[in-house]
Amino acid sequence: MLGQQILQLLKQEIPQIEYERYIRQLRYDEEASRSDIAVFYAPNPLISKWVKTRYGEKLSHLFELKTGIKPQISIEVKNGRKKAAEPKGGEFSEAPSPKSPTKSTILNPSYTFDSFVVGSSNQFAYTAALRVAEKPGEQYNPLFIYGGAGLGKTHLLHAIGNFNLERGRQVIFTSLEQFMNQFTHHLRNHTMDRFRDKFRSCDILLLDDIQFLSRKEETQKELFHTFNELHGAGKQIVMTSDQHPKKIAGLEERLRSRFEWGLIVDIQPPELETKIAIIKKKCELNGIQIDNDIVNYIAANMGNNIREIEGIIIQLNAFANMMNQNITLEFAKNVVKNQLKERSENITIDDIVKVVSKELNVKPSEIKSKSRSRKIVEARRIVIYLARSLTPNSMPSLAQYFGMKDHTAVSHAMKKINEMLDRDETFKAKIEELGHKITAITVE
Repeated sequence: MLGQQILQLLKQEIPQIEYERYIRQLRYDEEASRSDIAVFYAPNPLISKWVKTRYGEKLSHLFELKTGIKPQISIEVKNGRKKAAEPKGGEFSEAPSPKSPTKSTILNPSYTFDSFVVGSSNQFAYTAALRVAEKPGEQYNPLFIYGGAGLGKTHLLHAIGNFNLERGRQVIFTSLEQFMNQFTHHLRNHTMDRFRDKFRSCDILLLDDIQFLSRKEETQKELFHTFNELHGAGKQIVMTSDQHPKKIAGLEERLRSRFEWGLIVDIQPPELETKIAIIKKKCELNGIQIDNDIVNYIAANMGNNIREIEGIIIQLNAFANMMNQNITLEFAKNVVKNQLKERSENITIDDIVKVVSKELNVKPSEIKSKSRSRKIVEARRIVIYLARSLTPNSMPSLAQYFGMKDHTAVSHAMKKINEMLDRDETFKAKIEELGHKITAITVE
């Protein structure tokens, strides 16, 4: 079918993750299409709008390369088909929707509140973001969300934006870098009125990575006045950063104080159960099926950056398709071995002792001692098992670290732990959680 051939051509020119997440969900309607219009169906309005905005012109060009005729592209919602609009004067005119905002922004349509997995590490931030989305400008204004990379801050920004775009509100999402670039461009071209009209006439302003304001004096001054204009008009402002506003160096005090006017919430690294739920959700959204043992393996070994984990899932699926084989645990381990090698090179035995001693309530010196206390022996065996799993240390090197006679004592400890893992699911979960925490403190 022509339309599917075009999508395959597009696949070769765009990031794999964008194809898997959005483009592969399109379906070509051969009956409704003509030489001058190509009709595709998307599963929801957000994906429809995103594809049309980002790749509509590219799709049209690919049709021209294939057929010699450049059609207009129609991306309609699967269960809400309407009659294709007629092209007028070489331009494609869509019937206006009463919910269509007069000003919008490119948002990731898959980043919604429904697709955000909530756990104890992000519950407060999620709840605050949802309330702001439902009643913008009425409470928590501004909302300031901070936390480490890949924990879901940007997802919540997009979720707020998508929620309000669907309700006809004017939304602007921008990274701080994009804000600065546009500011510089308009300043040089003496068109600051256009810049200010854009950023001060929206209903909701979403600013990502605000920490890059550090020591940008002119940009801070402009944002200060933009903030005052929007806040004074009851418009919602939401910002994200990798750190609390008090810790952003080189930030004007008057701007810092405004960031603290509303609500400041943080997102912590997800606990193991939440990571597992996130991975399962990402697999569902990307149409990828993997077994629970693979999900648990990825959750326990791949750190806390959710974007990085999603990339691994996409990579697994792509490799499996190319090699025409199922995704097994061994296959998954082979695909991610390079990432795990990088992580293991950063982990030391001391790191493992530190985490295990804290979690099991024993002293690090006791783990390294000759004590035969049952609690301490178990802690020592766990450290040995994790050190063999997470670091490149050999059994002789571990024996030397613990002052053991030779590597046979290490081998015995490994055997005991493996026996417990085979018969005790609770113990197995505890070991996986310890591995997760060790990876988190040494990688993030």
